[in-house]
Amino acid sequence: MATITLGGNPVDTIGDLPEIGSQLQDFELTAIDLSTKTLEDFKGHNLILNIFPSVNTGVCSASVRNFNKAAGKLENTKVLCISRDLPFAQEQFCAAEGLENVIMLSDYKTGQFGKNYGLIMLNGIFDALLSRSVIIADNTGTVIYTEQVPEIGQEPNYETALSAL
Repeated sequence: MATITLGGNPVDTIGDLPEIGSQLQDFELTAIDLSTKTLEDFKGHNLILNIFPSVNTGVCSASVRNFNKAAGKLENTKVLCISRDLPFAQEQFCAAEGLENVIMLSDYKTGQFGKNYGLIMLNGIFDALLSRSVIIADNTGTVIYTEQVPEIGQEPNYETALSAL
């Protein structure tokens, strides 16, 4: 279990991020077209998992914009933006922002992704949402970088994350 903060108030998560050198766990997430996506759908690509509470907050939307900008310059890399937002909200956000380089995925159905990756917040006003995190894996699915942002109101360290690739 990790402890982060929201507005300076402690918030616990259900577990810890995957360890560097471990393999990504399989997942079932819902895409904006309501199809189910699994880890197998991204096999052979480097993966940036940009995970956040809700695309409808300023910091979360900023992370999607920043990774969208970076994704256009990365070879053999897919950026998966994952939250518990409904796919409809994710699609509307990307359409309104003109974002085409990221793949929006939702954990709204079962929350299993959040459980398996230790990301569900257990208390506070964002209870049951995913904590702001970045997980990067190479093209073999090996985790090469993780960051769980210590204060939900802060953006991830994009430069450090992207340099891991």
